[in-house]
Amino acid sequence: MFSRSQKNGIEYLHSELLSHCDFLVHAFGTRIGGVSRDDYKSLNMSFLEGDEEFRVLQNWDKLASAFEIPMENFLVLNQVHGDNIFVIKPHGDYFSSREALNYDAIVTNRTNLAICIKTADCVPVFLVDHVKKIIGAVHAGWRGSSLEISAKVARFMQNSYGSRPADLLAAIGPSIGRCCYEIDDATADSFRRQKHAENFLSPGARSGRWMLDLVEVNRRQVLDCGIPEANIETAGLCTVCHQDIFFSHRGSGGVTGRQINFMMIKGDTFCKALLVDGVSERFH
Repeated sequence: MFSRSQKNGIEYLHSELLSHCDFLVHAFGTRIGGVSRDDYKSLNMSFLEGDEEFRVLQNWDKLASAFEIPMENFLVLNQVHGDNIFVIKPHGDYFSSREALNYDAIVTNRTNLAICIKTADCVPVFLVDHVKKIIGAVHAGWRGSSLEISAKVARFMQNSYGSRPADLLAAIGPSIGRCCYEIDDATADSFRRQKHAENFLSPGARSGRWMLDLVEVNRRQVLDCGIPEANIETAGLCTVCHQDIFFSHRGSGGVTGRQINFMMIKGDTFCKALLVDGVSERFH
């Protein structure tokens, strides 16, 4: 199960399953604990939604201080709603510009690097090989989910790192629920070809509309990769139904902030920030 916690006023959720990994720091973010105002109240972590930049910077500073992780050690992808995986090696530079971060998943065994997924209804999926100490973070919106991005990451960890399915843990964070996610026929068609579609796709109240359970889509994907059901944990919280806790793009009508979900392998010392043209480019 997921539990709600707080550090220095920053409220977040953590997975009990992942909390047993003593080499890991992780948090599924909420909107509580920041300084942003109005539609972005209060812990908005995105510079791209219309919030005042100085407030977003303060929010990042508050998060970094609460978890005692240097701000430059957080890495946020551009999240372009695809299915490509950004692989980060244990050492050395790994990106040169913001355009180089056009991915929706990260896999790494590098220490002291907090890999981040921004959400406001999409599904954050964390995959952890608790034996080999390899982690994967996935941004699964409807497009990425239709491309089976979670399954792709799970298989990549197995094929490229030798992860055994029995050693993989999956934590699926808060997102829009089946209760609130109505889609059209064209979107539904992109999911009907997946296994067990009847478990996550059902007719809506209106003709030509369907209700989609994105959490179940991604849970089934990692389950079909051989990960035991006991190794998969879901938050069970709908971001639309709980807008007092989470940002929701659909629930707000499209004007809202983003919470951050992050995971990091602990190391002895923090790595030096990679600078691009003298400016930190890890998060934006």
